[in-house]
Amino acid sequence: KLPTYHAIILARNETGRVNLYKLVSQSHLKYYRRRPRVPKSLFLEHREGLLIGSACEAGELYQALLRNAPEPEIARLVNFYDYLEIQPTGNNMFLVRQERCTVKQLQEHNRKIYELGKKLGKLTVATCDVHFLHPEDAQLRAILQAGQNYSDADQQAPLYFRTTEEMLKEFEYFGKEI
Repeated sequence: KLPTYHAIILARNETGRVNLYKLVSQSHLKYYRRRPRVPKSLFLEHREGLLIGSACEAGELYQALLRNAPEPEIARLVNFYDYLEIQPTGNNMFLVRQERCTVKQLQEHNRKIYELGKKLGKLTVATCDVHFLHPEDAQLRAILQAGQNYSDADQQAPLYFRTTEEMLKEFEYFGKEI
């Protein structure tokens, strides 16, 4: 009944692969509630060989930034993760449409995550949160989401696989310093 957040879990080695399978199994068998879940306590029990990333806007770190959580809480969250993620602003345009923030604020959130990573010694990576391969594949995701009654299914985020050049263009607002 606690709030749930997205996270990215990667296996570093064979031990991690086995532990990831354990987490996936338990999330479906013991902790399933509308979707599979992994309590932090279970993750900590099986953390060996795994890396955990802060994920997208639905991740705990990004949500804390959106609600202006105090710095000690933000630092505690950052320290939990092995690496931090930032994503193109287009991924979170729904927040702009909902008038919860501006494009400039989305960029500021990404800068803040990057700065937190530098300050607290965490690698920060730019990811796409890829859900489909090509931009035109957004139509297929829109159909699936419409079937699940998403009110904004026809306003797909650009969650397609980007080239290195496209990613560099997405983050031009950082300047040349990174």
